Amino acid sequence: MKTMQVSDFKTKCIAVLKEVARSGEPVVVTLRGRPMARVEPFTNSTPGKRLGTLKGNMRIRRDIAQVDTSKDWEMLK
Repeated sequence: MKTMQVSDFKTKCIAVLKEVARSGEPVVVTLRGRPMARVEPFTNSTPGKRLGTLKGNMRIRRDIAQVDTSKDWEMLK
């Protein structure tokens, strides 16, 4: 992983961003020797797209909308 000082990043920002996008290698930006930020290439994977990923892995055995909880209430009396 490549590192560079924040002052160098500031002057070469667009060139660094293009290089990261082209090579895929992240760059760590440092301030006084301490890591401040990491610039990584953007990926098109959408982590929020999970609807339907478990299709076929679960089975509903009874009606989940009409659940009889009367026995639970009797137990609490």
